[in-house]
Amino acid sequence: MSSFINHRDDMGLVNWSVTHRYNDFVELHDKLVSDHGVTKEWLPPKKVIRSKTPKFIEQRREALDEYLKRVLGYLRQAMPCEFAHFLDFHLYDIYFILQNLAKKFYLEGDSILQNDTSCQVTPLELHAISERLKMACPPTEKVDQMFDFSHILDFCSKLHSLNIEGSYDKLDYRSAMGCIQSVGNLRDTLVSLSVLIATVVSLNEFLLVDVLHKDSSSIADTVKWKKLSRINFASNNIEKVDWAIKLVPQLRHLSLSSNRLSDLCDISCLHNLSILNLSMNSFSICENWHAKIGNIVKIDLSQNKVKTLKGFSRLFSLESLDLSCNYVEDVEEVQHICNLPCLEYLWLTANPVASTIDYRVKVIEQFDSRMSEICLDNEKASEMELDTARVLHALRIVKEGKKPSFLINNNATHSYPKS
Repeated sequence: MSSFINHRDDMGLVNWSVTHRYNDFVELHDKLVSDHGVTKEWLPPKKVIRSKTPKFIEQRREALDEYLKRVLGYLRQAMPCEFAHFLDFHLYDIYFILQNLAKKFYLEGDSILQNDTSCQVTPLELHAISERLKMACPPTEKVDQMFDFSHILDFCSKLHSLNIEGSYDKLDYRSAMGCIQSVGNLRDTLVSLSVLIATVVSLNEFLLVDVLHKDSSSIADTVKWKKLSRINFASNNIEKVDWAIKLVPQLRHLSLSSNRLSDLCDISCLHNLSILNLSMNSFSICENWHAKIGNIVKIDLSQNKVKTLKGFSRLFSLESLDLSCNYVEDVEEVQHICNLPCLEYLWLTANPVASTIDYRVKVIEQFDSRMSEICLDNEKASEMELDTARVLHALRIVKEGKKPSFLINNNATHSYPKS
């Protein structure tokens, strides 16, 4: 049976549906009768005859809905925990969200911290913490010690890895990042941060969430994220990487997958950045990236609109480049990256170029003496492919009037007639 819940909190009227079987109602009712003085006769009786007809089911749903409203009116002040959970108040009401988090950290907090596992919360839960922290002097809890807010404060002060994950449920949108405040105590301890499906439009929306004046000229060292080395803001609405990224000087891994990016700003100030995930965005021309990202090791640009590889030609520290599912058509585009000394892994699958005849051989051939080291589309070249690639490369070099490098390395005793 499904019931529709209306509830008013600090952010206005909120509504949601809860679904339970009749036996769940019976089990709840027995507890409420024995422990909280609810009248036994309030629960609609169970009937066997016509229990499967649509009309009867709807009548029962309406009767159970009235039952919940009656009990809610009777227990609104006391609101026992079992009744609040039955109505999903622990998912949508700030007071019970905090109780649920406090209980979780009381029971599991030490284990999460000791195992260095990521703590997962929703934007709504983070909003609930923010609302509580707005109170100048939070009142002493009058409930079980397990539900005391101090457990949340203690846990957050030691937290290393945080995963904030929203959903496409409309209830999550009432707790956008603009409603979240007081994350300052995370700046000194957090090492990994993930903010997913939270409608974030810029990085400073979270990195500077508790700073009133978001002006780059007035930002002090106190708002820098001193230990943060991994950021994942996938599946949001970010259109550009703003200056707030400079507040994370130790950043090593940045993921902005599934956003709305089409251009990359200068992030060369991040000297430790080595892994960059920009998959599922709208990049098309990647110009002069060597001046924007410094000593990058791994780039994921899969599922974008990239047509040329020219912008990657001077990324001399690059080891892995994923350009699968893009718009690269000409195999000669590989000439722009074939001299990168560290490049070992290259993905071009699902590009137009991948459908050309002898695609793999034509790509591998351009890496000259390193062709056996390249892993193309997750697979190294076979001996047959290498033999064919050497022949193609020799023909290319001869046309240019030069001697193939693999012959210089492997056949030094051969002599060639002078012209």
